[in-house]
Amino acid sequence: MDEIEIKFTPQERCLILDETFAGPDLTKRLKISEIKGKHLIVKYSTYDLEELVGFIAAEANHTEDKKIGKKLDRLFERLSRILEKEIENQ
Repeated sequence: MDEIEIKFTPQERCLILDETFAGPDLTKRLKISEIKGKHLIVKYSTYDLEELVGFIAAEANHTEDKKIGKKLDRLFERLSRILEKEIENQ
């Protein structure tokens, strides 16, 4: 199964680790990710990325902190576009 290379900012990484209930199978890669310039490079299969996007969406919809909710929404939108593009190309 091919993996998608995703660029995350350190802030996005912290957002996922601190604000979502994504399990260690998804977050371990973020914790040990390679840094290239200002971004962290993480590889996910389409299945794992879809699962991660689900955790982000769930927290975005349930957080009481509007600022965090907006950040999660933006991350959700970006990752969803990447996922859709990858699925179309398969």
